[in-house]
Amino acid sequence: MSRLQYFVASSLDGFIATSDDNLAWLLQFDGFEGGRESYEAFMSEVGCIVMGGDAYAWLMEHEPDNWPYPDTPCWVFTHHEHSAPRGADITFVRGDVREFMDDFRADAGGKNVWLVGGGELAAQFADAGLLDEIIVSIIPVVLGAGKPVLPVRTGPTRPLELAASSTMGRGIVELRYRLG
Repeated sequence: MSRLQYFVASSLDGFIATSDDNLAWLLQFDGFEGGRESYEAFMSEVGCIVMGGDAYAWLMEHEPDNWPYPDTPCWVFTHHEHSAPRGADITFVRGDVREFMDDFRADAGGKNVWLVGGGELAAQFADAGLLDEIIVSIIPVVLGAGKPVLPVRTGPTRPLELAASSTMGRGIVELRYRLG
């Protein structure tokens, strides 16, 4: 059975972006030792991608001619009108995340569903009890403020189970947690 995974990078103090969606702090770590291998191994098990509208808009602004997931169905939760890059398999939706779980799993074809960027969207899945795993790469930078990794609204989660950890180049640590 496929798992719903939130694979994300975070500053040491728990933020995935600055308050104004700046990712320069993270992009300076592109190409770090072990990063590409970890990402490629993760992607080999992904059959469907789900992302928030802000993450999608950021990608379109910064990579307008290079859709990074050409062979993977992608669902974008948004309240705005967007167009999809040519040849991309993107479905734009709005509503409760629970309404679409069967669609995500069908598109995943037995592989995993990846929640890309957007702590707010990931928190909706966590609050609904649908998030199976969090894989977070802790980047050795302190932002002081920004967009939190997982701003859940239902209060503290129950303790997560650490399934794996690994250290990578430039002081990055990847942690893999299961949610009960």
